Amino acid sequence: MDMRKPQYRLAITVAVILVVSCAGYLAWSQDNVMVRDAYTSENIADASPESISDNTDLLARVIQGEAGDEPYLGKVAVAAVMLNRVSSASFPNSLSGVVFEPYAFESVSNGLIWQRTPSTESVRAAGEALNGLDPTYGALFFWNPSKPVSPWIWSRQIITEIGQHVFAI
Repeated sequence: MDMRKPQYRLAITVAVILVVSCAGYLAWSQDNVMVRDAYTSENIADASPESISDNTDLLARVIQGEAGDEPYLGKVAVAAVMLNRVSSASFPNSLSGVVFEPYAFESVSNGLIWQRTPSTESVRAAGEALNGLDPTYGALFFWNPSKPVSPWIWSRQIITEIGQHVFAI
């Protein structure tokens, strides 16, 4: 029996699977980019009143958990990072997707966002960020250098520091 036929069949099968997989990924990624373009920090604020209220509450809860003791501008900055992530192709394309991305925010991972009631200042900061205020100049990351963090985060380009947080891209 000729042993080359099964090898050719296997090679052709693997090649077909690779081509189909790559084509599927390309189609998915192009669709995903179009969906991401539909969600920007500018049009989040143009959403329906219910979703504006939901976005404000969710942002305020994360602000309270991540930056409750920070100055007002630091609270706005934390919200701006979340909105910048919504606009970035590297992150989920919705505010809830960004907020609930696994391990993205400590206060979400440990449940603190549901244990603390957002302060009036946190709610106001969320509203300002939704209206376009971004004191981070487009930052996608923030961290408190006095807390343990992954060494990887220090490889990011630092843009500014506000309160006890460092903001980077």
